[in-house]
Amino acid sequence: MKGRVVLAEDDPNQAKIVKLYLEREGHAVVVADNGMAALEEVRRREPDLLILDVMMPKLDGHDVCRILRAESDVPILLLTARSSEDDVLIGLDLGADDYVTKPYRPRELMARVRALLRRTSGTSSTPRTVRFADLEIDPGKRTVSVSGAPVNLTAAEFDVLLTLAGSPGLVFTRLQLLEGVMGWDYQGMERTIDAHVKNLRRKLGDDARHPRYVATVVGVGYKAPDA
Repeated sequence: MKGRVVLAEDDPNQAKIVKLYLEREGHAVVVADNGMAALEEVRRREPDLLILDVMMPKLDGHDVCRILRAESDVPILLLTARSSEDDVLIGLDLGADDYVTKPYRPRELMARVRALLRRTSGTSSTPRTVRFADLEIDPGKRTVSVSGAPVNLTAAEFDVLLTLAGSPGLVFTRLQLLEGVMGWDYQGMERTIDAHVKNLRRKLGDDARHPRYVATVVGVGYKAPDA
């Protein structure tokens, strides 16, 4: 799965290594060495993926993520040296699709890149349109509408919604959603799913206390309410 990638990394040595690995896999790569440059490159090139270091000069990665999510659904993979759970969840709450904590192995990063590009490539093992309540989900085009009005979702939000709405009433644990949505070998935190669900509910106008689309099953995970 080849794509256009913007790599936002201010460490020139690290950027050189990651760019080399990306190009070996056939990706076209543009490097930005500060947050403002990353923002400009994404706006100019409309890439398939933004790999975004959190600790960036001029504009940090969280601010870049916040700004982009107001105007774009470009997949965002965060690189963060802040490995605590709360620090990671900040980025996910801002709309990042996935994260890798530093230090990381380049091969691990490439595996995450492949998984994210595969999920956003417009192909699906469930090509049929899924209709649930007043939602219409097109897995092939990766589009969602509520009562005919389009809703822009990130890759992770879309996949969570498709998984739940495709099996109304079936309860999915957080681990099942992580493995099914993010990849079977995903090693991230289970609370990653909570962050994506929070953003998903906000965009759909769903109330967690009276859910129409995503219901919490306390101590277990989530489900789409029975039709």
